Amino acid sequence: MQYSPNESWDWDEVSPPILVDFQRNGRTIKGLINVGRNGYLYFLERTAGKINFVDGRPFVRQNVFRSLDPKTGRPDIDPDKKPGTGKLADFCPSLWGGKNWPPIAFNPKTRMIYIPANENLCATFIGRPIEYVPGRSYSGATTTMYQYPGSKHIGEVQAWSVDTGKREWTHTFAKSANWGPILTTGGGLVFSGGTNDRMFRAFDAKSGKLLWEHPTNSGIIGIPMSFAIDGKQYVAVQSGFGIDARAMQARLNRLSPGEYPEVPEGGAVWVFAIK
Repeated sequence: MQYSPNESWDWDEVSPPILVDFQRNGRTIKGLINVGRNGYLYFLERTAGKINFVDGRPFVRQNVFRSLDPKTGRPDIDPDKKPGTGKLADFCPSLWGGKNWPPIAFNPKTRMIYIPANENLCATFIGRPIEYVPGRSYSGATTTMYQYPGSKHIGEVQAWSVDTGKREWTHTFAKSANWGPILTTGGGLVFSGGTNDRMFRAFDAKSGKLLWEHPTNSGIIGIPMSFAIDGKQYVAVQSGFGIDARAMQARLNRLSPGEYPEVPEGGAVWVFAIK
């Protein structure tokens, strides 16, 4: 299915859906679950032929889609929220989406997915004629980003039940976006970095309680992994800020000078033992 027809908001999809069977109305559905940049969480059904829409719901603030067709999942788009040449559109989530490329994780014991989300970020787009100049930006639009008025945080780790389609818990970060890929373990933990304070964290997978955190050399946008040697379990992750996380941090600091300073860069691999 096409999540954002005539895609005008830079919400192209960057993560594959995960293959997870889930329950709906007493039936087991061979599922695909996608957490879209457009701010919607999609539950789909995979078949030998087409992919069927089951349901979808916003997981962050979303004001472009007025609704989703219950049969096809096609959105009803508010035309005022669609940018064009010489036409300004103000919309949420921002061009970086409710979730960007950092992947989600599924825990078959808790029956939850865990989402690295960015809430309360919105944007404006206006199309403009542009002449191609080698080495310069060639987007054909002027863009801004802003934090939704009155909101008090941006980054989140969200947990959703795949069988009820409801959010179970949310951990928020007051002064940071979240660019942290998720790892969840059979022992009931959720690991994630992604914040500008350079921390690597572990949460209780069922409750969302913060259990542990450790500072690293840089911001963590690498994907955590777990492995065992001689029966002992380890978790490893690369710490090294950059690309879109750096660009968003710079924009946030322009919006709130001094509150989102540059994050030290430079890659290092950190390995932790689980006791």
